[in-house]
Amino acid sequence: MSIQINPYISALQEVQKAPAPQTQKKSEAGSFGALLEEKQKQLDTQTVRFSKHAANRLSERNISLSEGQLKRLSEGMDKASGKGIKEPLVLIDNLAFIVSTGSRTVITATSQDQTQENIFTNIDGTVIN
Repeated sequence: MSIQINPYISALQEVQKAPAPQTQKKSEAGSFGALLEEKQKQLDTQTVRFSKHAANRLSERNISLSEGQLKRLSEGMDKASGKGIKEPLVLIDNLAFIVSTGSRTVITATSQDQTQENIFTNIDGTVIN
């Protein structure tokens, strides 16, 4: 008398013992999520945002920024942030920007020609860049 083992049952038992591929997908998704979050943080630290108020001021005063000026504005934010300044006045060429270094947002903007009294309030430092 010979006993014959069903090959399908043996194969099924081996598959059930193997680690589920979903576990690998979750870890891959986790590392992708972490990588995406890291890249987003890098972009956030490089991006300069403009508040609605600042965008309106730029538009009303016909101020446009070149790529070089935007880069200098970003560098000015970095310098101020490195010194612990939270809301500095950043001066670039004949333009003045009050910014929030925490959110990397321009709060308001003006040109030297349009500044009436040359007084800036609610700032805690100045960067000339």
